[in-house]
Amino acid sequence: MVGFKNRYMLMEVFLDPDKDLLGEGTPIILTQFNLSKAIKDSILVNFGECGLGSSLGSFQVKYVNPITKLCIVRSSREEHRQVWSAITLVKSIGNCPVVLNLLDISGCIRACKETALKCDKEKFEQSSKSLSEEEIRQMNSCLEKIKLLEN
Repeated sequence: MVGFKNRYMLMEVFLDPDKDLLGEGTPIILTQFNLSKAIKDSILVNFGECGLGSSLGSFQVKYVNPITKLCIVRSSREEHRQVWSAITLVKSIGNCPVVLNLLDISGCIRACKETALKCDKEKFEQSSKSLSEEEIRQMNSCLEKIKLLEN
């Protein structure tokens, strides 16, 4: 039995510091839903409905850490370059301008997970002094979630 061949992309989201707040003053929270919507919208605009339909087969945002802004996106091996191109063309999530920086591409989730865990721990150590207790709990929850991440 042959499994589906996927690519896993680890990326970092840089939010615009001047536009980090929406109109009502609520902070932008990075979620799987709003990141997935931004990438799908970019695919639709840049590659059309046919491009969106072909890339949606195995497209999924597998992991998002709202504190360190690291994300893992899965796409099929045949369409990963199209998804990668669309990711680089994403200019905003909601009303907030963003820049998405690709850190790693791998063929298995285990390698991508290890890289993400390493990056998350380094970022957490750098910013742990300025985080509240709730953010530290949320960060520990995200670290546990990435350790359990599987296909």
